[in-house]
Amino acid sequence: MKPANECASMAELREAIDTLDDELVRLLAQRRDYIDRAVALKRREDLPARLEDRVTQVLERVKARAAEADLDPALAETLWTHLVEWSIAREERVLGE
Repeated sequence: MKPANECASMAELREAIDTLDDELVRLLAQRRDYIDRAVALKRREDLPARLEDRVTQVLERVKARAAEADLDPALAETLWTHLVEWSIAREERVLGE
């Protein structure tokens, strides 16, 4: 895929964005698989779905990576907060919390 600054038309740019969106969806599905595995491990280790220290750690790490990538850390925090809360809710449904 061409870098964004080498796309010569909107059609080419949109195709590249669609390719990125497809990859993001694939990665999110892969992340969901890890969340599902976390449920089994948390059950075995008698851990709750929500671990506040881990939530903080994930969000701080993502904000730092966003800043390194010249992406607005507030945007990354908003997106990941939603993702983390969705993940915790999924775990809680299975764990029965």
